Amino acid sequence: MLPELNDLGQPVGSLVPNWSARPLPPKTPIEGRYCRIVPLDPELHAIDLHAANSEDKEGRMWSYIPLGPFKDCDEYAISMKRWLTIKEWCLYAIVDRTHGRPSGVALYMGLKPDAGSIEIGVMFSPLLQRTTAATEAMYLLMKRAFDELGYRRYEWKCDALNDASVKAAERLGFLFEGIFRQADVLKGRNRDTAWFSIIDRDWLRLKRAFESWLTRDNFDENGRQRKTLAQMREEHA
Repeated sequence: MLPELNDLGQPVGSLVPNWSARPLPPKTPIEGRYCRIVPLDPELHAIDLHAANSEDKEGRMWSYIPLGPFKDCDEYAISMKRWLTIKEWCLYAIVDRTHGRPSGVALYMGLKPDAGSIEIGVMFSPLLQRTTAATEAMYLLMKRAFDELGYRRYEWKCDALNDASVKAAERLGFLFEGIFRQADVLKGRNRDTAWFSIIDRDWLRLKRAFESWLTRDNFDENGRQRKTLAQMREEHA
């Protein structure tokens, strides 16, 4: 489709009718079938989250992010309290209903309400990684951003060398947009940052795929998926 032209004959972006700045994310719970997403509270969550993170004996979950590892629970709780003072962050604990304890943190960050852009960040312990609850949490946070708050763009950024995070973004349906070279210095090392996004016109198809994947019928008696998320996206293309 050809771009629109302004009065000077220059190509310009399409109009965004009735646009207004989007609200900031609320610090309120989200209830799912496999997980609960609740506002992060160091007093309530630090001990369980630190214990869950400690299942990562080698500290692999901290290699590609500026935070951690933490020497003990007290240091972790102090850091959590500091996170909560960052105005650009809205933090949640992910509670897996299987065991009823928080086992991961997710945050909205990079908030640009005027542009309708929001970024997701995660710190998932080994107890939450690669679980149905983790996937549902990502779906619920996308749903809040697009359906409840009306954002237009949902971003995922990670170290370009973080293969697990790159694969997670692709599995969840994010589109790779490119690599920002020498974007940061992380723990004394260069970081090239890979950018991924989902935009509002992608969301309806992705939402149907997530909802189909999360149905009880998609899992056998041992909790194994019958169809992958990628297969569900193909069915809803």
